[in-house]
Amino acid sequence: MHPAANAIELHEVSKLYGAFAALRKVTAEFQTGLSYVILGPNGAGKSTLLRNLAGLTRPSFGKIVVLGTPEIAAVRSRIGYLGHDSMLYDELTAMENLRYSASLYQDESLPAGRWTPEESLTMVGLDPGLDRPVGKFSQGMRQRASLARVLMAKPELLLLDEPFSNVDLASSAQMLHVLNRLRAAGNTILLTTHQPDLARPIADCFCTMQEGQIVSMEYFPPASANSKKQSLEEHRA
Repeated sequence: MHPAANAIELHEVSKLYGAFAALRKVTAEFQTGLSYVILGPNGAGKSTLLRNLAGLTRPSFGKIVVLGTPEIAAVRSRIGYLGHDSMLYDELTAMENLRYSASLYQDESLPAGRWTPEESLTMVGLDPGLDRPVGKFSQGMRQRASLARVLMAKPELLLLDEPFSNVDLASSAQMLHVLNRLRAAGNTILLTTHQPDLARPIADCFCTMQEGQIVSMEYFPPASANSKKQSLEEHRA
């Protein structure tokens, strides 16, 4: 089966909180296999958009189709969401956190060949044997551990809310490397950031939001065939 051309479709989507419209009649398409960097000031609706796409909240009006279905709960195991909360227990090590997260999944809901906690931590540049509770991690290490938790299920769609916030340059570089590998392998990525220059190397499109609406989508030329081939070979290694 070939993947749908669009990983996400939004049709006149609005999200209201009382009299406040966090999203206002948003209509847009996000293509499968591309990486979208969502820009905009605080309060533009970026986080609300990702939460609706992840199925954590429902739109007040309109229709959302994710991975070919309007029933987001049916495809939730194929979606990886990283919000502002790391969803890690401070008193546990990174490995203990990931093993606990893995135990919560039902095996039949996860794809074959998913990454183990060890593989996920190694992928984000953390030592699986590090015997230190995450409460003593730097912000960059903590964010990478949280990303590793999200990646274990090998999600087809990644929704990342400010993944580079308060993160050191080394951790940002490691996370960008991982995201570029996933992008080259055909995953769809939507991430919000206030640092467009940092995210530009993995961006296929800059999507700008203002006052609950998408006001522009600026697509960039695709990466060369040679660079994409190299990234795929790294991913398989």
